[in-house]
Amino acid sequence: MTLATEFLTAIRGFLEELNGEGLRDWLKVEPPLPQQYFDLAAELRSAYQNDAAIEKLIESCLPEEQDVPEGQGTTWPGFAAFMKDYLEYWRDVDFNHLLDTHQLLTALTNSCATAFNNPTFGTIMLETSISLCSSLSKLTMTLNKRPDLIRKLAALHAGDDERKSVIEVTAEIMQKFFITCLTDRSSPRYAQPTGKKVGVYIFANKTLKLLTMNQKSYMAAQLLTNIMAKSPPLSFYPASQRVTYLYFLGRFHVNHTHYSRAAECLQEAYIQTPPHFQKHRRLILTYLIACNFLCGRLPSQALLRRPEAQSMAPCFFQLALSVRTGNYVLFQHTIKQHEPWLRSKGLSLLIGLQFSLRALVWRSLARRTFLLTYAPPAEGESRKAATLELRHLETTMRYVQKRLEGYLPAQPAPKKGKQVGGANNTLLLKAVSNSVGPVSADSTLVPPPGGPKRLAPDEGLLMGNMQVTAEHVEGVVASLIDQDLLHGYIAHSQGVFAIMGTKQKGGSAVSAGWPAPCEAIAQRTAEPFVPGWVKEE
Repeated sequence: MTLATEFLTAIRGFLEELNGEGLRDWLKVEPPLPQQYFDLAAELRSAYQNDAAIEKLIESCLPEEQDVPEGQGTTWPGFAAFMKDYLEYWRDVDFNHLLDTHQLLTALTNSCATAFNNPTFGTIMLETSISLCSSLSKLTMTLNKRPDLIRKLAALHAGDDERKSVIEVTAEIMQKFFITCLTDRSSPRYAQPTGKKVGVYIFANKTLKLLTMNQKSYMAAQLLTNIMAKSPPLSFYPASQRVTYLYFLGRFHVNHTHYSRAAECLQEAYIQTPPHFQKHRRLILTYLIACNFLCGRLPSQALLRRPEAQSMAPCFFQLALSVRTGNYVLFQHTIKQHEPWLRSKGLSLLIGLQFSLRALVWRSLARRTFLLTYAPPAEGESRKAATLELRHLETTMRYVQKRLEGYLPAQPAPKKGKQVGGANNTLLLKAVSNSVGPVSADSTLVPPPGGPKRLAPDEGLLMGNMQVTAEHVEGVVASLIDQDLLHGYIAHSQGVFAIMGTKQKGGSAVSAGWPAPCEAIAQRTAEPFVPGWVKEE
């Protein structure tokens, strides 16, 4: 008996026993491998060069039987076609040539998807399908990191009407398995999954991982739509599948700037991950803290002291400090200092923190300016609304812009009646002086020795070296009001931001004018459910 015949005889035994795990362990496609597989490949190359010979071998060793007893299985046409492709794969594969190997494995996995779709015996292919998709996904990600091979692949498909990347092709194949599992009728939607339905989130996770790790998560939108329409609740599946799915669903929402949705997914994934899985908790926590920043929730010292947070604590501690104090110089310095690390976590995360978080820093800067410059009204004018003079905020913002450009504090003899930003406010002058160092006298700023620093567009307070004007200040305040980060209105004729609701806040103008960011953002972004997350009825 030849080695190929022995191999197919064992496959027939697995089919008769409906032994899916044994079938998976037998149908290997990637190293490391026992020597028997290389011997099988050599035999196929020498004796079965003709595809028709392989087909005849399969017909003799894997006949399709009729009247199969209950609890047993048999070959079906789709499985016979899959085994033909499997033997051709081993006959032709050369693991030293990644591009050819990928094309063979792609064809084999496609054939497996067809066999898996069989309504009677397809379930036996579940474990094999998972194994093949894992192998194809790994090889695809390896191939995608080789620009030289990608160029060769593009040249092979140069004449195609619709050229797709290697990631897109692999994702589409894996979604075939996902759809087969999702549409299986072995159990109702809101009952414990059985049959192929147990693989819904396995294939969803593999597809989401492939797309997310290769910056193509936008292609997962249809997959998530299908999950919302037909999937059983996520809670019916094992913890490992739940956590993985919630993590990648959170990453999907991060990439689409839905930070409150992402935070909810990542929070649940973090809670469900046991403490001893430090690597997984660290990965989840990185995105969870970043999303909470953008939802107005800053990390506590206790959280940043956790073991899984040690690598990210320096970055997030400084960011939290800059947001709390309105220290725009520290904010920009922290982003630049940790930019390589943030970029490694995804461009969406970096852009979100670099630009979307600015609104919270501006809010705190306006609040500090108000605390330094506001003088409560006299007793007879107590009904008058508390206001922040926009010229004072302009002074503060101009000062910050100069510091970003490298201006240094100096201590010349102060001139009587010195104007700063058009306002003679000694309290603000003192604050500006104290913010640049332990000096006791009023300070001014002088250019650095080499002249003002030329800032990149993302480095200035507004954009690069653009100087702050009254119109810019008014625009910033109007934007903060529109985002519900400030509560009040701009009185244009008086040039002030007037605070509303002081009486309702017990007379505290600060509490009334600067509501808690997390509450304001939560009210604005509240949703009844998170798209992509199916919960129990």
